[in-house]
Amino acid sequence: MDTFKAHLDKFITVNDEEYASILSFFQVREVKKKQNLMLDGDVCKNMYFVVKGCLRKFFTNEKGVERTTEFAIENWWITDTFAYERQIKSDFCIQAVEKSSILVIDLQSQELLLKKHPVMERYFRMIYQRAYASSERRIRYLYEMSREELYVHFSTQYPWFIQRIPQYLIASFLGFTPEYLSEIRAKLRS
Repeated sequence: MDTFKAHLDKFITVNDEEYASILSFFQVREVKKKQNLMLDGDVCKNMYFVVKGCLRKFFTNEKGVERTTEFAIENWWITDTFAYERQIKSDFCIQAVEKSSILVIDLQSQELLLKKHPVMERYFRMIYQRAYASSERRIRYLYEMSREELYVHFSTQYPWFIQRIPQYLIASFLGFTPEYLSEIRAKLRS
């Protein structure tokens, strides 16, 4: 779990003893590709930190089409924040895109962690601020950019996603059909 320690070190300072205590509040889990961590209608009990691999959050619309709203790769968190904070049923699913190693924490454990290690309050505040800023940017891009510009921006900003994530999931994240994404890619290559 040195990955998590290195990640924490970017935001806060904790010694090895404090880190061992912090880590004790988490469960370590290995998940298989396409394994569901949370289904639509489940109470959102956990937050997930990706040590290795990739997770996604998605919902299924009224036409039965999956819409990916978020990915989480190494050193990223994922949950349904609204449902997690309120401990209510989620209308999202969280699923492993790849075989993944994750850290899992539930709200009660997180509260105990924050009491024992107040420096983690700062850490989580900074993580939430970054996530919120990222969401604001994404909303702006969805309003401002054409579909082609959106794909070019995404593939330029996050080239590692293009390599790792199946095209149909990238299309889902960008709000395209897989066929439309293929058309855009073919057009850009020519």
